[in-house]
Amino acid sequence: MNEARISPPYGVVAIGRNEGERLKGCLRSTSGATRVVYVDSGSNDGSIAWARSQGAEVVVLDRSRGFTAARARNAGFRRLMELEPDLPFVQFVDGDCELRQAWPRQALQFLAEQLDSCAVFGRRREQYPERSIYNRICDAEWNVPLGKVRACGGDVMMRTAAFQSVGGFREDFIAGEEPELCVRLRAAGWSVWRIDAEMTLHDAAMTQFNQWWRRNMRSGYAFAMGNQVHGGPPERLWAWESRRACLWAVGIPIATVVGFVALGLPGLAVLLIYPLQILRRIPRQPASWPDQLAFAWFELLGRFAETAGWVRFVLDRVFGRSRTIIEYK
Repeated sequence: MNEARISPPYGVVAIGRNEGERLKGCLRSTSGATRVVYVDSGSNDGSIAWARSQGAEVVVLDRSRGFTAARARNAGFRRLMELEPDLPFVQFVDGDCELRQAWPRQALQFLAEQLDSCAVFGRRREQYPERSIYNRICDAEWNVPLGKVRACGGDVMMRTAAFQSVGGFREDFIAGEEPELCVRLRAAGWSVWRIDAEMTLHDAAMTQFNQWWRRNMRSGYAFAMGNQVHGGPPERLWAWESRRACLWAVGIPIATVVGFVALGLPGLAVLLIYPLQILRRIPRQPASWPDQLAFAWFELLGRFAETAGWVRFVLDRVFGRSRTIIEYK
């Protein structure tokens, strides 16, 4: 880590669990930071020793509490502030991502010019889109519109003062903690931005259907949590996404059953809405043929996985179960 320090100074908080070679790429890409803190959530692959050997400050989370990305980022940020209390900026990055070389300068320049901004992020790209359709779906999902936005993801450059002022991430959120944080930041008068710059390379390592399903279940769980806390006006966080999932995965199947009971076989015509929706969505997919067809199919199927996540959230609340992370790799 010999690259010249970037001015203004910034710190990095990286989080991970058994990321192996991905973590090595991540920490090597942070060489311009004043201080790097790596937070480990129960790795047994040598990540802790390797990170220390590279000069990173390592925080090992207590296993007696459930692991969440929110908890890890908060722990890393607290340690960063203990070591460098005057740092004005922090780059959060997941351990399966690598920072692009020009990104820190671009992010810091934007924050210096846009004084009401508390967070800025750029283009996160999938490192190996050719390895699976699921990786390509991830890559497309991260290409959100430019400009002022409502939320960021896990890779983001933030003002430390803004992050501290709202108390950081909610640690009881096992997913979707970034949009929830952004709700509170925007309520405090800050703005969040996506700029036209390459930010990180991400290795989803998602090659199997069950990985993709669990990732979408996690999204559904996040929708339920966010909707519970901020689902009312003015935010209505994930209210539409929650209703959309239930419509496709619950509402239409119920309508089909009712139609069959009332009309017999003709009532099953309700099911035609599924292929029609796929045909409608094909030309709107950010991909080339035949990926457009696959994207449209998985988009629809994802509503069922999201609903499964919603159901899990409801059951956790009803039975008083603790929330545990939904891992996909």
